[in-house]
Amino acid sequence: MTGTVKPPLDFALRDFRVRASEAELDDLARRLAATRWPTPVSDEREGFGLGTSRPWLEALVAYWRDGFDWRTQEDWLAAKLPSQLARIRGLDVHFSRIRAEAPGNAAAMAGPRPLPLLLLHGWPSSYVEMHRLVEPLTRPAANGAPSAPAFDVVVASIPGHGFSGAPRDPRFGADEAADLLCTLMVDVLGYDRFGVHGGDRGAFVAAGLGHRHPAHVEGLHLSLPLGIPAPLEARPAAETAWLESSARWQAEEGGYSAIQSTRPRSLAYGLTDSPVGLAGWILEKFCAWSDCDGDPLNVFDRDELLTNVMIYWLSGSIGSSIQYYHAHRVAPPSAMRPVRIEVPTGVLLCAKETWRPPRSAVERKFPVVRWTEVDRGGHFAALEVPDVVVEELRAFFGGSSPPTQPRPVNA
Repeated sequence: MTGTVKPPLDFALRDFRVRASEAELDDLARRLAATRWPTPVSDEREGFGLGTSRPWLEALVAYWRDGFDWRTQEDWLAAKLPSQLARIRGLDVHFSRIRAEAPGNAAAMAGPRPLPLLLLHGWPSSYVEMHRLVEPLTRPAANGAPSAPAFDVVVASIPGHGFSGAPRDPRFGADEAADLLCTLMVDVLGYDRFGVHGGDRGAFVAAGLGHRHPAHVEGLHLSLPLGIPAPLEARPAAETAWLESSARWQAEEGGYSAIQSTRPRSLAYGLTDSPVGLAGWILEKFCAWSDCDGDPLNVFDRDELLTNVMIYWLSGSIGSSIQYYHAHRVAPPSAMRPVRIEVPTGVLLCAKETWRPPRSAVERKFPVVRWTEVDRGGHFAALEVPDVVVEELRAFFGGSSPPTQPRPVNA
């Protein structure tokens, strides 16, 4: 699979550096110091069963106040994910482009151009979710894989998230984001064809790209698979079990989705005003949805978690990010509708992923040409099992003979 490059157009493309003002950091410190904590409950030390554990969060906030160095994280972001902004249809779209390492010999330079890969984060994460993938995908030789393909990598902030602009239309969702990101890849960056990887909301946007812009999409790779169940009268037992388990999960874990899809603005006021409230809301999902054995710090480091929270805090984007739930309820995107997307698709299914449709259901929606299940990792695959994600992306997009034909659908 190869990509071609055409000259970019002018979309007010400009460099962008993540940089908080001293006033913003002083305000954050004041708010953290003045936090009003809820009354403890007797079993709160048992973990996250009632939501984010107060003792766990108090310890993290103490580090946030006295140990976390945001200026160091700004420098790290600038080096790891150097950023730009492009003005597309009235919105700033934030992204990082990291080009493939230069070929090491003249023969390699005569080969095809590196395939561009668009990496799309989920919710409640941000573009920093993809940081562990960048080096091995763009510089494989320097990362122990001299024979692996190198890619041009574009890590985008989905509109309404992080440092991308916030859409004002309450019906703006994954499909509309896909339109803007296709413009970014094709018209701003000059890539006529590109691959896409996404999990969670990134998978929804990836599906929108495949459905609305198939001529530009070389392939889709999803760590959250989407599917179409068979009609009830012909439904395989595995699909019935999937739908039943999904209903149980929604009843037990879906309260966040219910409020965000019906009254997102009411929730947004508190989360935008309180940094501890924001952290409690976001980090509970890093516990509930990851393969962390009840403590996010078993998988993620503190700076990583707080950098993600800081991106939401400084950009004020939590309200526009949760608005997608409402948009998808009133105007379901192609990811949620029973429509077929005819772009070759690879799937990585981690052990603790929250949404686990069987392959038969996924194959009704996509031509699945690669399916991999692993016994570790969860919803945030790019952070939890980056080694697996990198190997899967190499195998799907960069193999010497990438699979292009799906197997027959059996149901």
